[in-house]
Amino acid sequence: QVQLVESGGGLVQAGDSLRLSCAASGRTFSIAAMAWFRQAPGKEREFVAVIIRSSGSTAYADSVKGRFTISRDSAKNTVYLKMNSLKPEDTAVYTCAARDFGKEFTSWGQGTQVTVSS
Repeated sequence: QVQLVESGGGLVQAGDSLRLSCAASGRTFSIAAMAWFRQAPGKEREFVAVIIRSSGSTAYADSVKGRFTISRDSAKNTVYLKMNSLKPEDTAVYTCAARDFGKEFTSWGQGTQVTVSS
């Protein structure tokens, strides 16, 4: 089992920046990739960004490309999401997820609220 705990959400104004953190514990050796997802009120959960643990390779949703950066600190078993130039449409609950070498993300955090005011 892998446990994930997010932090760093909050209320900001449009154009501001925030950095989210996701700390992993438990069977962290089994983690092959970690990702951020978000869910806005009344909408489906959507993929935001992913990072491959071994290579550091990353991928982003088109809606955040160029504004958000996912990174990792392997020593701390922590993944970060730096969000710049935030927009009101970025308002959502951001959740961290982890997977092993399978395709499905099987470990999920509780989520952290990000609210961007205009």
